[in-house]
Amino acid sequence: MKVRTIAFSVRALALGALLAVSPLSSAAEASGNKTTAKDIAREADETGQAIKNYTVAQRDEAVKKAKAALDDMDRRIGRMERKLDGEWDRMDQAARKKARATLNALRRERNEVAEWYGGLKHSSAESWEQVKAGFVKSYEVLKESLARARKQS
Repeated sequence: MKVRTIAFSVRALALGALLAVSPLSSAAEASGNKTTAKDIAREADETGQAIKNYTVAQRDEAVKKAKAALDDMDRRIGRMERKLDGEWDRMDQAARKKARATLNALRRERNEVAEWYGGLKHSSAESWEQVKAGFVKSYEVLKESLARARKQS
């Protein structure tokens, strides 16, 4: 368990440092079939809006869309972690500290989105609107945090 915690901490630090010192690689490249920052923002906005519009009768579709959005966030974070691993040795202590704080905040926000995702899967018809609103709000917070982290770099 301790080894797993240490490994997570190392990856978390690396991601935070990357967020603090460099742009998102997929968002920074605008050529060919690369994903641009505008594409990412538009897609995230569309995801949030689509989920807002689902009714309880469309729960399966909403859950599928929410899962895809969460998986996409995880892939982006993973790419950032891998890039950061290569830059870690060149970072000073202040950049590492800032990166660690950024990563910790992103992980907390990502976990909150995941909790609301679980709520989407299991909510009653009566609580659907509240749970759906909670998911969308937490997703928007995470999306904004990722955008801020990208702009800080």
